[in-house]
Amino acid sequence: METDTIAAISTPVGEGAIAIVRLSGEDAIPITNKLFKGNDLKTVDSHTIHYGKIVDPTTNEIAEEVMVTIMRGPRTFTREDVVEINCHGGLASVNRLLELVLSEGARLAEPGEFTKRAFLNGRIDLSQAEAVMDLIRAKTDKAMNVALKQMDGHLSNLIQTLRQQLLETVAHVEVNIDYPEYDDVEEMSHQMLIEKTTEVKSEIERLLQMAKQGKILREGLATAIIGRPNVGKSSLMNALVHENKAIVTDIPGTTRDVIEEYVNIRGVPLRLVDTAGIRETEDIVEKIGVERSRQVLKESDLILLVLNYGEQLTEEDVNLFKAVEGLEVIVIINKTDLDKQIDLEKVKQLSNNRPIITTTLIEDTGIDELEKAISDRFFEGELDAGDLTYVSNVRHIQLLKQSKQSLTDAMNGIEQGMPIDLVQIDITRTWELLGEIIGDTVHESLIDQLFSQFCLGK
Repeated sequence: METDTIAAISTPVGEGAIAIVRLSGEDAIPITNKLFKGNDLKTVDSHTIHYGKIVDPTTNEIAEEVMVTIMRGPRTFTREDVVEINCHGGLASVNRLLELVLSEGARLAEPGEFTKRAFLNGRIDLSQAEAVMDLIRAKTDKAMNVALKQMDGHLSNLIQTLRQQLLETVAHVEVNIDYPEYDDVEEMSHQMLIEKTTEVKSEIERLLQMAKQGKILREGLATAIIGRPNVGKSSLMNALVHENKAIVTDIPGTTRDVIEEYVNIRGVPLRLVDTAGIRETEDIVEKIGVERSRQVLKESDLILLVLNYGEQLTEEDVNLFKAVEGLEVIVIINKTDLDKQIDLEKVKQLSNNRPIITTTLIEDTGIDELEKAISDRFFEGELDAGDLTYVSNVRHIQLLKQSKQSLTDAMNGIEQGMPIDLVQIDITRTWELLGEIIGDTVHESLIDQLFSQFCLGK
């Protein structure tokens, strides 16, 4: 267990009203007290805040005017003594304060090390620690609510319950194997094993069914806007973002590169990408943009294919439908304020039962229908972030899939009449895999890797 004292700036880099330097460890209070001119921080009550000055010990000059919060372990985030020094938010000010703290014996914290200590000291489990970063990165209220529920232990409690069921099952098997002469011990029949493993497997399958929605909430729905040049792709992006992010002109080929922006659609984060119009071109710069657009298609969860109501379908339009074959697509017929030239029956045929939305983006009409179509397509209407436990982390999803497979192997073994002690191996493996989600059976190298992805000071 780490015993040294760590320190880092816990607020974003840049100018602001307030910045915070955080310390955690057994020397957090003594180190701060050496620099602090005001109350004796070693004698003040825990969870109190104190006004004073930070003095540079080498020059005896006042370095900063601060408010210092003292929190004594174990009633802290890390379960260690924690000090938070609030200073003015200038770059020079906060960096000087950090340098003074480090000069008195603190060590610069590694990314995520405060949260890592909370995990290692038993304050939170691994899934809750990962939810901390999900909360920081949440781009909608619903994504934030899912992260908060995971931080509160909803997923942890469910995983612990499933592991306990498996543990009791394995223990019962062990008793029957080791003490077969005890008549009062209920015999662990193959049928009973199937019942227990089926219960756990059903719950894992339920979590996996919600995983797609959870992953979208966490990472955003990768959405590409495609279409021939000048059909209104950039106007669509601006309408969804509610500001002029993309240049809109009547000149085809204006968008030369991929423009990316997050947008909130009914609580669902869309990672919206406005692509260069996909067409054959001799313009070298535009050609690069077109190639990037084609690459974006392969990486997208949803395609918004935009057509022009005032123009006939072209071979390029037909090729676009071919390019998105097998992908999630919503077709948008834009510029319905113009005289109709497009063959709607042909569009329906090419769309192959995909949603078709009509818009007049110059008048900002049709956006509500589009947002509803997106929500219906991926979340069957409304998304419930209040009552359901969502699995959104790729690592968790992979472990749940492995757990499901391990239980399937156990159930197949039971049906084939394999000895119970061999079936027990797969059940025990499932217990270990579920333990990796909350960190009970995880390797130290994985812990280091996970926390290295956190921001400095968290």
